[in-house]
Amino acid sequence: KTQVTEELVRKKSEHNERLISTLEEISLHQEDIEVIEHIGNWCRDLKILLMQSNLIGRLENLHKLKRLEYLNVAINNIEKIENLEGCESLNKLDLTLNFIGELTSVESLKNNINLRELLLIGNPCVDYPKYRDYVVATLPQLTSLDCTEITHSERLQAIRDLVQNRAVIVKRQTDQAIERDEQRIRVAEQQSALAEHCAGFDNEDDRLKAFWQAKSEHCPEIRTEIARQHRLGRQRHEPKSALDPPKRERHLFAPNGRPYNLNQAKLPFNFQDEADHYLLQLEVYRHLDTSLIDVDVQTNYTRVTVKKKIFQIAYNDEVKPDATVVQRSQTTGHLQITLKKLQVNEVLLSAKKSAAMQSPAKVGPGKGGEEKLGGVVDISNICPPDDLPDLI
Repeated sequence: KTQVTEELVRKKSEHNERLISTLEEISLHQEDIEVIEHIGNWCRDLKILLMQSNLIGRLENLHKLKRLEYLNVAINNIEKIENLEGCESLNKLDLTLNFIGELTSVESLKNNINLRELLLIGNPCVDYPKYRDYVVATLPQLTSLDCTEITHSERLQAIRDLVQNRAVIVKRQTDQAIERDEQRIRVAEQQSALAEHCAGFDNEDDRLKAFWQAKSEHCPEIRTEIARQHRLGRQRHEPKSALDPPKRERHLFAPNGRPYNLNQAKLPFNFQDEADHYLLQLEVYRHLDTSLIDVDVQTNYTRVTVKKKIFQIAYNDEVKPDATVVQRSQTTGHLQITLKKLQVNEVLLSAKKSAAMQSPAKVGPGKGGEEKLGGVVDISNICPPDDLPDLI
């Protein structure tokens, strides 16, 4: 998120020679600002403050702006009118397209005696029955509400019906508050499910596509997430600084020619060494199109390229590439590669036969109910050869 920093305020104060203490007008719109802060301390003489099209969730830290006449916080995430009592000179307040459901919060503006224009267009509260009558009667200092002039006769009628209209408003905003609480829970669950779904995509473009195609509700949480995705998109397309460290180059082979083990896509896998074959099970993404998977089997290594990211595994015994069997599960999408060995590993074969003959005694209860293990272990599968390079 963007914070209100001194650097940002000075940047927006070029019309005042970058002097902020004497600033009377500033525009901080479309900056993804989430919290109003510092402005009241740095710019005490402000008369016009424009902060529309941000992500502000609350009106706060404005009480020191005694000379402020026009505050524009349209298109934000504000749900309640509050903390403006100290803005003694406030003449116009624009809250268009926010999320204000607590309409009785306009009562906090009663002591802003200089307030003449109020805009609440596009907020949930404007759909309440008797909305306009209630606001007109509650704030007698207003001359215009939602860009429509308030007539004398309209005000007199609204004042007469204020008590009963307020009861209607309180009931409706209570219902809206319950709906809003349910929406918060529902949206949190939707965002969690979407994040889990997007985690299955290795490619950033696929994740973005899934996000933008997902159904969403109009609420502060979704607005904030959309802004975050836009910000990440801008960062990805910004030219990289020359000071950024170069990406580490990935090598597929050691200097002596032996292939490295590599898992760029960070895919879970299982590799079994049998007497006459190797069995590689690779958990590729279930919904990934098979055309985006390339399998290259060589005598001493297998390389699987998944959407341009490499999985490579080396083995000690040579295999027959032309006898390889590649299969993909229709239910899980996982890849299974069976690699026939050029020569049967006699050590493993004899170990298996020995284990089969001793199978009744291989695992059994010992003293105290503990399992007792027995059998033959092939140490050649545990200790690597001397020329094996480090894994990356």
